[in-house]
Amino acid sequence: MTQISAKTQEQVIVTSPKGIKSVCKQINRLLISLFLVILMGITTTLPASAEVKSVPKTPIFNPEEVRLGITPTGWSNSDDLTMDLNPPISYKQIISEIALAGFKGLQGAPKFPKDTATLKKDLEVRGLTISEPWVGTFFTIGAEEDSQKIFKEQMEFMKNFDSKAIVVAELGGAVHQQPIEPLKNRPQFTDKQWELLINGLNSLGDQAFANGMILCYHPHVGTGVETRADIDRLMAGTKDHNVNLLLDTGHLYYSGVSQSGILDLIDTYGSRIKHVHLKNIRQNILDKAKEKQLSFLNAIRSGVFTVPGDKNGIIDFKTILNKLAAVKYQGWLMVEAEQDPSNAIKPLREPLEYALLARGYLHKVTGL
Repeated sequence: MTQISAKTQEQVIVTSPKGIKSVCKQINRLLISLFLVILMGITTTLPASAEVKSVPKTPIFNPEEVRLGITPTGWSNSDDLTMDLNPPISYKQIISEIALAGFKGLQGAPKFPKDTATLKKDLEVRGLTISEPWVGTFFTIGAEEDSQKIFKEQMEFMKNFDSKAIVVAELGGAVHQQPIEPLKNRPQFTDKQWELLINGLNSLGDQAFANGMILCYHPHVGTGVETRADIDRLMAGTKDHNVNLLLDTGHLYYSGVSQSGILDLIDTYGSRIKHVHLKNIRQNILDKAKEKQLSFLNAIRSGVFTVPGDKNGIIDFKTILNKLAAVKYQGWLMVEAEQDPSNAIKPLREPLEYALLARGYLHKVTGL
């Protein structure tokens, strides 16, 4: 068999019609990014009379206590890697665009290097850090040992970064990755399962505290802790331990917690809210998703989620952010818009455009 050199192979790929098309797409993507950088530079020099006048003179949060981040799920979905651009957007482009948009933290993602030293170096050179890891537990199906192991591994991982938040969600019986409607088919825990979950979380919360970290529980669509009643039961059972709450606006709204209900959650559990995911909802798409009984992933593909600041979103983030400021929230404000970047939502935007839109909106509302 004739051997073809690596250089020759590269030439064949680049000069083939498919290769040329792929390279052109990447070049176009870079040109768009460059245009956005130039545009961002122009808008930052606008006179004080142009929109900036509405920015709070003093940030509503203490900049030393609240940081802004964004998850990579707007670029590539962690639960379904087919939600991506074509050709797939690279790991380094994702973190570069996150830094370019002005954010300081991000979650990990399947595309990221498994070697912590490499990841840390790539993030630090861009002024970034990991804001939180994702820990899925399985206490309700009897997998306590595995749940404890996963949690301890993520605590060790986070010791390499300056964030203390660890995001936890119970995934026993979860259906958010299954091809079925998530709200009607989610698990309903028995009293025994609730006991297993509460005891497990109390153990993890105390371990986190002992290691200088903060366990933040994430109510999630398609899981056994999703509704306001679920949250109240979990908070009541863990109140004497170091278990805190992650406020995810999109998951709450999707599961039936209204705008006023989100504000009431902040009033009720403000001192225990230690992490926030800012996820917007397109109401018309949510209505269609429920009517057609779409799976959670298909709802994402349809464009149910978007970023704060998108005029097509239904959630009023200004009141939520001001309410969080009123209860003296400290921690990360993470933009999390799980999206399929190839979705034909009009106008079609690159992930970087959504990131810039969200960052500009958050600056306007919070002053950060």
